[in-house]
Amino acid sequence: MTAIYSAYLAVMSITAFILYGVDKSKAKKKKWRIKEKTLLISGICGGAYGAIAGMIYFHHKTRKPLFWTVNIIGAVMHIYLLYLLLK
Repeated sequence: MTAIYSAYLAVMSITAFILYGVDKSKAKKKKWRIKEKTLLISGICGGAYGAIAGMIYFHHKTRKPLFWTVNIIGAVMHIYLLYLLLK
């Protein structure tokens, strides 16, 4: 079960990282944007590590405390869930 959950977290993190990169690219080109709600949901649903990495790597949404808060809560929550699975 932990292997499946770990794979899920990896896929979600990669997805979140890509979403942040695409959104930053579109912002620079003044084109359509990914909704903030989508970015936040990707972090809370398992992609927090990728979302945080994307925020730092792409310098995107780093000045918005809500994004830091939601992604850190998501990361802590999923660490705790992984801990529960390992017990």
